[in-house]
Amino acid sequence: RPLTACRASSRITMASLLSQARTAFMGPPGAPQAPYPGKQYLIGGNWKCNGTKESTAALVATLNGAGDIPAWCEVVVGVPSIHIGSVMGTLRKDIAIAAQDCSATGMGAYTGELSAAMLADYGVKWVILGHSERRTNQGESSALVATKTKQALDAGLSVMVCVGETLEEREAGRIDAVVLDDHMAALKGKFSEAEWARIAIAYEPVWAIGTGKTATPEQAQEVHASIRAWLSTNVSPAIAKATRIQYGGSMKGANAAGLLSKPDIDGGLIGGASLKAEFISGIAAVAPKP
Repeated sequence: RPLTACRASSRITMASLLSQARTAFMGPPGAPQAPYPGKQYLIGGNWKCNGTKESTAALVATLNGAGDIPAWCEVVVGVPSIHIGSVMGTLRKDIAIAAQDCSATGMGAYTGELSAAMLADYGVKWVILGHSERRTNQGESSALVATKTKQALDAGLSVMVCVGETLEEREAGRIDAVVLDDHMAALKGKFSEAEWARIAIAYEPVWAIGTGKTATPEQAQEVHASIRAWLSTNVSPAIAKATRIQYGGSMKGANAAGLLSKPDIDGGLIGGASLKAEFISGIAAVAPKP
């Protein structure tokens, strides 16, 4: 066949496979959806490069007094590495601690690096990898993020892997090309199903991070459903069902309930609002009971 026909056939086949995976996992379009039984939301905070000794102690006190966390929510905060020790000793025990990055190497002659094994040895449970700020500012590739993820899993950590498109990529119709064919594709074939059980995917539309803009619940749900369909096709239907997919674009108390009500939004990766009491009282506390 002509080359153009082959390319068209390839695109149709991939679109057909994704459509079939969506239907197999979610039912036909318009079918009623509900959180899967036993669903536990993953509410992650990312403090980024914020906090003095004094302000970090004050934030811990705020979170410690911010109210109860529902049984159907797992809460984790990504703490700047210099503050992990002090926060670990003072933060309430129903909030776990994540690092905001780890190295792609083990221990050794890697000046300035922080290995996953060091974090695990210190008692850290989670790490955030591939955040858009690191992809942009540090030039981290999807291949590097996959390598770091493997290092973290081998050390016993759980991982929030960040994926997401810029505004230019969204407007050019390249959401799937970036999120699925680049960011997610770099993870394909790298991990066992047991390792996938310790991976969460954080979808962060880059255009909504720190801008005050937020994807509508419908926009976010559409991409989350595509990620889940990709997991079903490229990993397994069981992993697709079990993997928690967080929304990471300016979630806050004012919009959390609407976002978390969507069937494929399994939590959030929250920046600015994680520095306030509303991280617990206005986000975790409003997650609908499965």
